[in-house]
Amino acid sequence: MSSTDSKIATLKSRVTQSASSSQHVDDGDHSDLDDEALFAQLEEEIENDSNVELREQGIQRLKREMERLQDLKSSGHGQYNEITDEKEVIRTSARESRCVIHFYHNDFRRCQIMDKHLAALVPKYFGTRFLRVFVENVPWLVEKLAIKVLPCVVCFIDGVTKDRIVGFEELGNNDKFETATLEWRLLNCGMFLLLDHS
Repeated sequence: MSSTDSKIATLKSRVTQSASSSQHVDDGDHSDLDDEALFAQLEEEIENDSNVELREQGIQRLKREMERLQDLKSSGHGQYNEITDEKEVIRTSARESRCVIHFYHNDFRRCQIMDKHLAALVPKYFGTRFLRVFVENVPWLVEKLAIKVLPCVVCFIDGVTKDRIVGFEELGNNDKFETATLEWRLLNCGMFLLLDHS
């Protein structure tokens, strides 16, 4: 791994961490300022490279990656958000290359368990959009997707339903399943890509 690759990996790590840590606390523009400061620091390190051609390539790569990460972050990546508007749920699932949507109800304890596990996966898979949707807010979608058992996690790739996890049967049929079990299940249906390739 070159020095530039290492710096870009550092940038990705910091941007994804700041996105996931800001999902519970609204810190205004502080995370954007931190990202810009990191970018400036990494840019300065690359500029000190003695090879002019490599330096220019490194700066351009760094700029492109920063823009891409900021676009993902501003569209909700790195956060586990709830969408209450049915049309927005449809638009979001159609627009994202990879989208995991948890259809839940407050009265179901297993939905809370699923939320906990999905929230743990969000910072690890920045390239996938994670959402939660209260079923009573999206009756048409619930009917269209034939959601009858909760929790129900529906996986979309490029706007098309790819897979679904209904209840906990495929996760060991036990309330105490490991997050890694859910992660493995989602990984096998193609929901996660390395950030470099997303």
